[in-house]
Amino acid sequence: MASLGIASKTLLFPYWCILAIRNKLYDKGIFKSESFDIPVVSVGNISAGGTGKTPHTEMIVQALKSRYRVAVVSRGYKRKSKGFRLVKATDDFTVCGDEPLQMKKKFPDVLVAVCKDRGEAIRKLKDEYGVNLVVLDDAFQYRKIRPSCNVLLVNYNRTIENGNLLPIGNLRDLPSQTKRADVVVVTKCPDFSIFDGNQDEEHGMETVKEQETVWRKSLGLREDQPVFFSTAVLQQALPVFPGLCNKRYMYSKFAVAFTGIADDTLFRSQLVSTHKLEEVLKFADHRNFSRSDIRKIEAMAQRQKEAAVITTEKDSMRLKTNKYISDELKERLFALPVGARIIPEGKREEFFKTITFMKNDRIAER
Repeated sequence: MASLGIASKTLLFPYWCILAIRNKLYDKGIFKSESFDIPVVSVGNISAGGTGKTPHTEMIVQALKSRYRVAVVSRGYKRKSKGFRLVKATDDFTVCGDEPLQMKKKFPDVLVAVCKDRGEAIRKLKDEYGVNLVVLDDAFQYRKIRPSCNVLLVNYNRTIENGNLLPIGNLRDLPSQTKRADVVVVTKCPDFSIFDGNQDEEHGMETVKEQETVWRKSLGLREDQPVFFSTAVLQQALPVFPGLCNKRYMYSKFAVAFTGIADDTLFRSQLVSTHKLEEVLKFADHRNFSRSDIRKIEAMAQRQKEAAVITTEKDSMRLKTNKYISDELKERLFALPVGARIIPEGKREEFFKTITFMKNDRIAER
């Protein structure tokens, strides 16, 4: 908290104490954590937003769903439903949350569940649906469960060791909690995997070793905490309303954009690599777009009549059932998916093997 004034430090101190005491009570076993006899991979962060939890959860599901009966469990942030719920691809985001809905639409054959009590969800999925590997989305702070592997995501462009706690800073937990990570992934890295494969993989591996040394020191990690690196994957923008899409805008070199996510830096950088970005509107994270919001978006679109209107994949989940969007806007509205990839390629299989068998090698593949 060195970067804050005395008044701000005083305001944060009670919150710091609460977090420290809570973590200590779990560390000492006074507060109990439940463990399971199947692999439970938790994906989370210490900083609020911007580390790529959903793309990394999706990356893990994509890699493991052919080998395991995989399920994803999320709390379903801001949903209106209660208790345990299996997400359907036809759900409205209000009953399950935008991120769980996004994952279900992307992986229709994978079980996606939302439940405030993640332990209850795991038990149901294991006992009633035969699931033998669970991925917990955004659960690093959920200490009622002791996962078989705790994957901590850290943004390459946003340090945490000298960060400040919410609400003044962007940290959800104490930086010292990096000690609980079984695996650390530094996300949104520059793509130093250009040295992969037939070009110069040895050079690429040397780059990884150099980066690993830097990040181990920065985060204060132990030698037994593996460090991996990932980069964002540019994907093609897709129409939010395929049946109404005007193909003319699919090929437009101009774009206007809007986002309702915590950190849209990556989204913007991806967009400017493919389009001339004319205007951008930024809304609060998980924004349920109101009539007024849609009017602002449509006014922006009217000012740039040749431009495609592009948003994030997560935001598109909250737009599909929005009653305020005109047909004219629907013709021009696209979502830009963001993926994640472990780099260099030679470390990819090592990552998936590490997260599934780090503490539990008794579970047979499906």
